[in-house]
Amino acid sequence: MAELTLLRGGRIYAAGSADATALVGSGDTVAFVGGDQAAVAFCDGAAVRTVDLAGALVTPAFVDAHVHSTSTGLALTGLDLTGSPSVSHALAAVEAHARTNRGGPVIGHGWDETRWPDRRPPTRDELDRASYGGVVYLSRVDVHSAVVSSALLAAAPEIRTAAGFADNGHVSTDAHHVARKVVRDALPAAHRTAAQRAALRRAAELGIGAIHELAGPDISSEDDLRGLFELAETEPGPEVIGYWGELGGIERARELGARGAAGDLFADGAIGSHTACLRSVYLDADTSGHAYLTAAQVRDHVAACTRAGLQAGFHAIGDAAMEAVVRGCQEAADLVGADAMRRARHRIEHAEMVEPWMLDTMAELGIFASVQPAFDALWGGSEGMYAQRLGTDRALGLNPFAAMGQAGVVLAFGSDSPVTALDPWGTVRAAAYHHVPAQRLSTRAAFAAHTRGGWRAAGDDDAGVLVAGAPATYAIWQAGAMTDGLPDLDPAAELPVCRATVVRGRTVYDNGVFS
Repeated sequence: MAELTLLRGGRIYAAGSADATALVGSGDTVAFVGGDQAAVAFCDGAAVRTVDLAGALVTPAFVDAHVHSTSTGLALTGLDLTGSPSVSHALAAVEAHARTNRGGPVIGHGWDETRWPDRRPPTRDELDRASYGGVVYLSRVDVHSAVVSSALLAAAPEIRTAAGFADNGHVSTDAHHVARKVVRDALPAAHRTAAQRAALRRAAELGIGAIHELAGPDISSEDDLRGLFELAETEPGPEVIGYWGELGGIERARELGARGAAGDLFADGAIGSHTACLRSVYLDADTSGHAYLTAAQVRDHVAACTRAGLQAGFHAIGDAAMEAVVRGCQEAADLVGADAMRRARHRIEHAEMVEPWMLDTMAELGIFASVQPAFDALWGGSEGMYAQRLGTDRALGLNPFAAMGQAGVVLAFGSDSPVTALDPWGTVRAAAYHHVPAQRLSTRAAFAAHTRGGWRAAGDDDAGVLVAGAPATYAIWQAGAMTDGLPDLDPAAELPVCRATVVRGRTVYDNGVFS
């Protein structure tokens, strides 16, 4: 019999075991959950490694259902502009990075002009001066537009002829896809691996036991996904569940070992970049966004994936894009049947501007909503970026998490990192304190969406809970006041601190618990 691991003297968050203080792991599986004395008796006669939790909290590890690992790692290890308060501050950061990088390319992320007094992004000329004429690519916080330097345009003149190019260096839609591909393809393999390693390490430090990697030809590459899979197999860290977002990309997804031809398969863009596809124009720009897919294209892709036994999924934010995706799923159900659709567990990423009939259809067809509560925390409310772009009435209707749950749509929470940071407890708090009180979730419901919901969205109904027979994937927390078995997430309270993360019995992060 394998050595058992006995955790005792803590607080175990486990269904049906409200007073549990101990957990026993056997290999990659939870063997027992209950009281200390009962746990010791369960282990009688076996080789046991005993850990005194000293009152620490043990929960299922989190699942981040929407991550871009290489981009996350580049932001963690490189030029992160998410905290820049102005254009001038961002340009100073570019200059400092260019000096440190000694003329190498400057790849940065996270600027958000809606939070700056100038209310504008940097320009190409400004980047040229700040970088001393170097190659610069700075993605906006939503990663659906960027600003690039003259040197990058000179190296890749095809950017200029693509739709979405502006002479001030701002690129969106097709021009942004080209620019991002040029930068991505120029990234040395060792640099890419280092970025992925940094992202997985950070996830483990935050109690994340699994991530859904949203890959695809427009957002990463086949080599990028293969490299991430290889890294996850050879080094301790969170499980990596991969998706390949390519229209008609069923065979490619299978070859890569992806869970589905799904994820960031773009039906539209993002609200902040004015590229989310709306039925009516933006409040602050003479555009209604950009549509990448029709309902017919969605129908054909979903039907083909369903027949192949793979998940399909789409990035959809605006109401027009959501209509195209949901209508397409309805039409696919007419072809393959609602039962087959439900078995496939298709998904929609973001699903921000969603209407009651869409929710009813999603629930009926078993379509999961992979959503990001931090979006509301950052940009929601009557004065946030959504209100600037859409007006207050439309803005306050976004991200209706409670309505989704009430309709029977299964939620899986994620960060869309690096769009928002890996921050699982912050994500749970954001859902519990939505700007619109009627759309708030209970802490327990939000926690379930960020743990079990992520596993269910990937087709695994057994993980994400701490019961005998479940995978031994859990996190150990230093936490303060508790409410209903979980930490008090009042906005004024400090968030729990991860002390250890275990993935299928293997310790992938330890801050003094096991050592």
